[in-house]
Amino acid sequence: MAKSKSEAEKTNEIVIDRDNGLVFHSEEELYKHFEKDIEVLEENFFKWRKDSDISEKDFEKFEHRLTETLEDPDEIWRDNETLINDVPVCIYLKVFEKEAAKKKRLKKVKSEEGEESHPDEEDLEYYVAVTYLTDDIPSFIYLHFPSTDLDLVERFRDGDLVFSRAMEQVPPGAIMGDALTEGDDLALGLYESMMVVRSSSDITEKDFAEYAELRERAVEEADEIWRRDDGMGNILVTFVRDFGDEYEADLWYLVVTVEDSPSNSHSLLFSFPTQDKSLLDRYRIGENLQAEEVVQESSH
Repeated sequence: MAKSKSEAEKTNEIVIDRDNGLVFHSEEELYKHFEKDIEVLEENFFKWRKDSDISEKDFEKFEHRLTETLEDPDEIWRDNETLINDVPVCIYLKVFEKEAAKKKRLKKVKSEEGEESHPDEEDLEYYVAVTYLTDDIPSFIYLHFPSTDLDLVERFRDGDLVFSRAMEQVPPGAIMGDALTEGDDLALGLYESMMVVRSSSDITEKDFAEYAELRERAVEEADEIWRRDDGMGNILVTFVRDFGDEYEADLWYLVVTVEDSPSNSHSLLFSFPTQDKSLLDRYRIGENLQAEEVVQESSH
């Protein structure tokens, strides 16, 4: 299950990390050095793995995904708790769509003339590689495996998220906890519309994070709450608070949410600061609510 990805030199040395003394003269010596570490990781893997997951005898069918996972991961996690030779391990993760499900979905998209479609969760497969890094490059693989079990994959999403393909596609103004960070289509569409009409002299998008601390207060101590139907079945509720007195300049903070009608709760789509009253007025549409009529916002 474990493999090395090392640099072979003229002396036939297997070099994992020369600076840290990880240079070996045979594969036997290499695996002997990492044997206990591999055993610990594999013990956890088999303890967490469900019988309903991909059979171990079928793992070879998925091994071609290892290279793609290492070269083009969807996520990389730095596990600072599981230290091996005083070095954190890094977990590479990639998400794949099951081939049969992908063919069926694409066929449906084609028949519906290009209507956008996303795979269902049950149609996803994952590939995970637990690695040793040398100069930020995987040089040894302790453990790698395919899985259809999101619970198992979550066990390996541990430590610090150092790379996320989804986060790379997130707008610079996204703030942790809102739907923008998840690539939500409704949030992205509304956010992009806001950016189109936003004045070039307004607070720059890259500076939105500096005002993030105002988000919670804007919801809990809103001066205005506006509720409207967007015409596509979504009930949008926007919380507005004026922070001009505190900043001694025009400054409003807006939090845009979508309402869940049965519970009257709200999921956060995105939020932003503005000094532009004309932009603020664009969100003063629909029904003006009183703060006490709205249930505390729930994060997306």
